Amino acid sequence: MGLFGDDFYSTKVSRRAEPEQKGKLQIIRPGGRGRERWQNPRKSRSGFSSTVKVAVISSVISSIVTVTLFSFIMQPSALPLANAAGNGGGGTQTAQAADPYDRIIQAAAKVRPSVVSIVNHKTGSSLSMEDSALGSGVIFKKEDGKAYIMTNHHVVEGASDLEIVTVDGETHKAKLVGKDRVSDIAVLSVQDDKGIGPAAELGDSSKLQRGQTVLAIGNPLGLGGTLTSGIVSYTDRILPVSINQDGVYDWEQNVIQTDAAINEGNSGGALADLNGKLVGINTMKISDTGVEGLGFAIPMNEVMKTVDSLLLNGKVSRPYLGVYTVDLSNPYAPLDDEQRKDLKLPSHVDSGVVVLEASGPASDAGMKLNDVITEFDGQKITSTLDLRKYLYDKKKIGDTIEITFYRDGNAEKVSVKLTDKPE
Repeated sequence: MGLFGDDFYSTKVSRRAEPEQKGKLQIIRPGGRGRERWQNPRKSRSGFSSTVKVAVISSVISSIVTVTLFSFIMQPSALPLANAAGNGGGGTQTAQAADPYDRIIQAAAKVRPSVVSIVNHKTGSSLSMEDSALGSGVIFKKEDGKAYIMTNHHVVEGASDLEIVTVDGETHKAKLVGKDRVSDIAVLSVQDDKGIGPAAELGDSSKLQRGQTVLAIGNPLGLGGTLTSGIVSYTDRILPVSINQDGVYDWEQNVIQTDAAINEGNSGGALADLNGKLVGINTMKISDTGVEGLGFAIPMNEVMKTVDSLLLNGKVSRPYLGVYTVDLSNPYAPLDDEQRKDLKLPSHVDSGVVVLEASGPASDAGMKLNDVITEFDGQKITSTLDLRKYLYDKKKIGDTIEITFYRDGNAEKVSVKLTDKPE
């Protein structure tokens, strides 16, 4: 039988046609008739068989070369991981380094000791855990024997006493250094950093890309040290928020969108990349029927602007006008016909903000209830969001702003000197 178990591909040679070498002469064994033997039509079969054998051998060699090249092409992706394991680690280290989940394990191990649980004993509540609000925070600095923790403003809001709980279960009293409602960031300090984990390594949130794997570590539902993973769904999402929680969108928050599970108590916790670097502070999620995978974190580059100001001044100083307003064309709380009639607005005025309360600089300049602001320095103002963004982005404390507004149907202008917001 031949290579494929078929006599047609047999490599055996008939003894009747088998030549035998004797010196320099070729002798045909008995049974043949000399040159006529090689002219027999059956001889063409031997030539065809040789051609087939060459084709088969070529196919086998081609297959081997193809497999070898494929293995060679795939090899580089594994080489760096194998080299990273070291020269003397053997097969086990190489296998571990090649594990795609190994980076998650290493990143989590690096970041987790820097994440703490925050216990907010609110005013009027007891000091028991059951009566306290729970959140998360991240140690970002250790200096002069103190540890500094960043978290969300809403985690520490209304606190009479604050405590942090480390991953080892140690409890430490914490002091509020400063907080900022607009950016939803707060900073705490612990007087003695003994027993406190290491400071997290800060990353560059501007380098995040869609699809990049991230980890969310925090204290959801008081469970402590919980880890979830996901991807960056959007790197620069703009979300409207209501700072005063009154249903009116009066600010826009720049956030990282991720599908990593972020639940109640995760607020203030770490969003980290696979290098174990802090790239964001978890802040919120969208929770509704049929909604999944919509969590948000404040980018670290934005967080640190606020943190630096809180460490320096205990607050973020922004220009203050002193008006509490509602949008004239707010689709969520529209003014009815009677209210519009009371404002006595001309028919062409269909947007602006209605002053519900004036204090500070605005009150000093003579502004009052039901004034309708339409312009700042000649630029159109259509909503409370426009008003706040213009103040915070275009002005600074001590600047003068020219306000165009309508009172009893008449357009008026007034100049107001902006101040720092009182405590």
